[in-house]
Amino acid sequence: QVQLVESGGGLVQAGGSLRLTCVGIGRTFTPHAMGWFRQVPGKEREFVASIKWITGDTDYANAVKGRFTISRDNAKRTVYLRIDTLQPEDTAVYYCGHTGQSFPGPYYYRFIDTYNLWGQGTQVTVSS
Repeated sequence: QVQLVESGGGLVQAGGSLRLTCVGIGRTFTPHAMGWFRQVPGKEREFVASIKWITGDTDYANAVKGRFTISRDNAKRTVYLRIDTLQPEDTAVYYCGHTGQSFPGPYYYRFIDTYNLWGQGTQVTVSS
C-alpha cells in the first residue's frame, strides 16, 4: 500500500515563495509521472504541473508558467512544487497525484482521470 503525503502549505504574504512537498510512503513506489493540481471551493480541481519520473520532463498550466517549478528526487520518493511571487489567486488546496501508467505525451497528465492515487492535500493561503 502506497500513500502520498503533502506538506509545506500555509499562510504566506503575497510576493513570497513557498515549496510544497509530496512524499510517497510504502514498500514500493513506481510512478510513471507525478502531478500537482489545485482546487478552490466551488470549482473543479485544476491541473498545475506534471513531471515524468524517469526523464524529468515537465509540463505546466499556462496560468502558472514562469512562477511555478516542479521537480522530483527519485531516491527520496519526493516531488516538489516551488511557487515564486505568490499571488492571492494561488490560494487553494494543492494535491499531488500519482500515475503508474505511461502515456504518449504530456497532454495526458493534465487530466484528473490519468492519476490513480492522490494525497490528502495541503492548504496554501496567500494574503495581500
